[in-house]
Amino acid sequence: MKEFKKTDPEFYQIITDFVYDEACKGKLLDKTERYMCILAGLMGVQGKSMFRLTIEKALEDDIDPIIIKEVIYQATAYLGIGRTYDYLMAANEVFKEKHIALPLQSQGTTDQDTRLQAGIDKQCELFGDHMRNVLPSSSPLRKTINTWLADNCFGDYYTRKGLTNAQREMITFCYIASQGGCEPQLKAHTPANFKNQNFFF
Repeated sequence: MKEFKKTDPEFYQIITDFVYDEACKGKLLDKTERYMCILAGLMGVQGKSMFRLTIEKALEDDIDPIIIKEVIYQATAYLGIGRTYDYLMAANEVFKEKHIALPLQSQGTTDQDTRLQAGIDKQCELFGDHMRNVLPSSSPLRKTINTWLADNCFGDYYTRKGLTNAQREMITFCYIASQGGCEPQLKAHTPANFKNQNFFF
């Protein structure tokens, strides 16, 4: 944004007044949550340049690099590695520029032997015990998809440290909403957000 201060001073003032002042006055989100939602939304709309600038601003505001990385990792289950790869590379470049040593401390809690069951347990924790019956009752094709959902989306990502259940559901809602055309997924994740006291949705 700083380059606009010279080339487009009026635009710069409008944007900074809104983004860093007016939009923050509602106090519905704390500083960390606000950055998490902005980063998640920027990934959903594919705003790579603004994403990089926002990481720089987040680090200046003392947002934990682990939180930034977890927002990117979590997005892979919803946006795909074809989209998140560029954001991970951008984050790594900024971290190196800021002399943040990589890799960051590991946040993983599962392995190939435990990820499926841990993912099912996490689904039940977020959406209810009925999720435990999803795999046994699935058709062959759906069973493959539902297995990937349990072991990859929830077993590999949701079980990681670094973010709470509430934070992961909050940013998941942002990924899905900002992509557009994913209303059934939004509907599915709305109850989990309320269950985790994300009442601002």
